[in-house]
Amino acid sequence: MPHPTLRPLALGELLDVSFALYRQLFGSLVIVGLVTGALPLIVDVYIEQRGGPASEPILWFFNLMLSMILGAIGVGASTHIVSDSYLGERLHAGAALGRVVPYVGRLIALTIMTGFLVFCGLVLLIIPGIIIACGLALGATALVLEGLPSPGAALQRSWALTRGYRGKVFLALMVTFLLLMIPAVGMGVVSALLGMEALFTLASVILGVLISPFIYVTVTVLYYDLRIRQEGFDLEMLSQHLRG
Repeated sequence: MPHPTLRPLALGELLDVSFALYRQLFGSLVIVGLVTGALPLIVDVYIEQRGGPASEPILWFFNLMLSMILGAIGVGASTHIVSDSYLGERLHAGAALGRVVPYVGRLIALTIMTGFLVFCGLVLLIIPGIIIACGLALGATALVLEGLPSPGAALQRSWALTRGYRGKVFLALMVTFLLLMIPAVGMGVVSALLGMEALFTLASVILGVLISPFIYVTVTVLYYDLRIRQEGFDLEMLSQHLRG
């Protein structure tokens, strides 16, 4: 049976669905976040306490490489967990982590290519960079869910899916970002009032693991929303259900 939210969603509905999925999948998403994000964050904190990258250049470089690899695994695994749940299935963290391993190289290359294109756009008076970022926002999601053969194919797929809806992508991601900033700003204010920089550092690590997966949830819901609008994905799922 198709998931009840397999229909075009207004922005408010999309965020409501994302919140509901985030709460429902919190345990699995946090496990993925801890496995893929905790160590790089802790090393980042250590490097900052030691005086920054200039004081620990080798460790900083290796941690950057580790962050890229584990970050790619985290994005892919979280996307699979959210996607399966959205379509009425259940996927545990361990299975999701294993499923994404074949895509790690492509995800890293995709991240580098997307970052370069967005940077070039930002150099051209900001607005083109924002348009490019919104147009390519679904690249990683499309790559792992559709098994695309290359980062270039994922970029093209995302650009095609978001055509005509990049304003909606921008608003959804902007609201998500602002919501994620609220606890970080609040913790920063509390830490400053108490004069406890270490508290802020610890809180940053915890918030990064606990809250950042919400971004993956929102992007995955956006991906299915645009497939429904552009390709009739909900009708495709209904057809498969009837044939089954």
